[in-house]
Amino acid sequence: MPDTHPGGDQVFPVRSEFASKAHVDQAGYRARYERAARDPDGYWAEEAKRIAWMKAPTKIKNTSFDGDVSIKWFEDGTLNASVSCLDRHLATRGDQTAIIWESDDLRSART
Repeated sequence: MPDTHPGGDQVFPVRSEFASKAHVDQAGYRARYERAARDPDGYWAEEAKRIAWMKAPTKIKNTSFDGDVSIKWFEDGTLNASVSCLDRHLATRGDQTAIIWESDDLRSART
């Protein structure tokens, strides 16, 4: 049965078979959360290294909530989405399907 928290939010326990395969356990999550709260620019700069950039960002977060709200992340970086999503996996997973396309006609799909 889920726990009910103030504000009506519910927290559902993680099933053990999912938790055992997770990349981050509860302690790791709490450590990352606390670091992100304490040093958001440092935390997100480190996380940004997990993807391939043509030009790595130096401006991590640029926000203003006064007047016209402006929220910019990694604004001076140039992302290479193809390398981050596909190319970096070719050596070890090049024979696996990368994209599955399905049309509205359920008899038509491409991989």
